[in-house]
Amino acid sequence: MSDLDRTLIYSPSALMLAGSDWDAPRLLCVEVYGGRPLSFVTERAAGLLAQVAETGMLVPTTTRTVEQYQRIHLPGPAPRYAICANGGRLLVDGVEDRDFTAAVEDRLAASAPHAEILDELTRVSDAGGAPAFVEKVRDAAGLFCYAVVNRSMLPSGWLEDLTEFADERAWGVSLQGRKVYLVPAPLTKAAAAAEVAQRLGVSTMAAAGDSLLDGELLEVADRAIRPNHGELADTGWARPHVDVTEADGVAAGEQIAEWMLEQVTTGPWPAGSDHQPPLPGHPN
Repeated sequence: MSDLDRTLIYSPSALMLAGSDWDAPRLLCVEVYGGRPLSFVTERAAGLLAQVAETGMLVPTTTRTVEQYQRIHLPGPAPRYAICANGGRLLVDGVEDRDFTAAVEDRLAASAPHAEILDELTRVSDAGGAPAFVEKVRDAAGLFCYAVVNRSMLPSGWLEDLTEFADERAWGVSLQGRKVYLVPAPLTKAAAAAEVAQRLGVSTMAAAGDSLLDGELLEVADRAIRPNHGELADTGWARPHVDVTEADGVAAGEQIAEWMLEQVTTGPWPAGSDHQPPLPGHPN
């Protein structure tokens, strides 16, 4: 199970390329939007991901909506399963599983209505007449919502006040890059990942992710990895079974792809086992 943005794939602003232009890795575009290249992996990561995909065990697990996910073309065979909308939608061979969607909607009844949260996000993003720090507010398939912000201009206390409002209504707030997400507590990647693992008939799971929305997924995985950047890195999030890349940016994505190939070629591992394949380039 792997998150996509800033874990496996990277926008130009997230590449974090180090060194001279002559030393930069060759990049492969994996997403085009509006006629422009939008997301990339290194050429070597593309080869590694293709090998992982050929095992049938690569499951993209993203906060993107189905439509946003379908713009991405990862190397290798198309994944049989894909988790979208932070666990709110499950694609099987590219088609939405309607029974899964219905089960998710039942779980969401435990949180405040989506419309109430979207109205509040819109209100605080437009107080005083479209503040410069909020560029737009978006609804994500009626499941959650987010604002695109200028982080350097966020007013003091704005995020904290929004978090308090959300917490009281069983929703969570996550700041990822330029986006502030509001997501209902029952809507998790971890719950969807458990469903996919059951369908695949596997008893162990490896996972990768960079944001607080990925935290629970990494927690429940038997083996996991996060990049040396992102929300989890910024908060110092760490667990004994979770590796951390040495690199950041798109180079971290390549290291994660290498780690994932290690997992599918050396697993499965007994639950609770002390054995863990080493992070490539690291002693264990």
